[in-house]
Amino acid sequence: MTEITPTLALWRKLSRWPFGAWLFTRAACAKTPYFGSISPCIVALEANRCEATIEDRRKVRNHIGTVHAIALCNLAELCMGAMAEASIPAGMRWIPKSMSVQYLKKARGRMRGVATPAIPFAVSATGYELPIQVDVFDPAGERVFCAEIRLWLSAKPPVAAPATSS
Repeated sequence: MTEITPTLALWRKLSRWPFGAWLFTRAACAKTPYFGSISPCIVALEANRCEATIEDRRKVRNHIGTVHAIALCNLAELCMGAMAEASIPAGMRWIPKSMSVQYLKKARGRMRGVATPAIPFAVSATGYELPIQVDVFDPAGERVFCAEIRLWLSAKPPVAAPATSS
């Protein structure tokens, strides 16, 4: 069994409450303010999986009335980041290394993004690359967008002991 991260523990606590998922998502957006631009809602979070939605509203639309490509990228990155924070082993850290995307069809309606890693997160003394797959679905359940976000995982550097003065 894997260790529960502070992010996953907070999700489990808040998501039981009415409006808990909304509150958790607002906290995530406070930590990374750019995500607030799409007004997302994280609806499911567990180790190695995150699901979030965005509503089809004017502020996320492009000039042809569909959900904007960058709003979909933003949703993908939010799902990946929340999933990574819920999955990362103690003593490890992550950073996005690259992102490739495919726009498969016009995105209309509420978008649902789902992020999963190619393999589960693991502790490693050396750094390693981990591909994360994010698929975005329309209300009919059709995949309209997909992304592969490659993370670089590495051990956190040791914390230096505080200096003592004589």
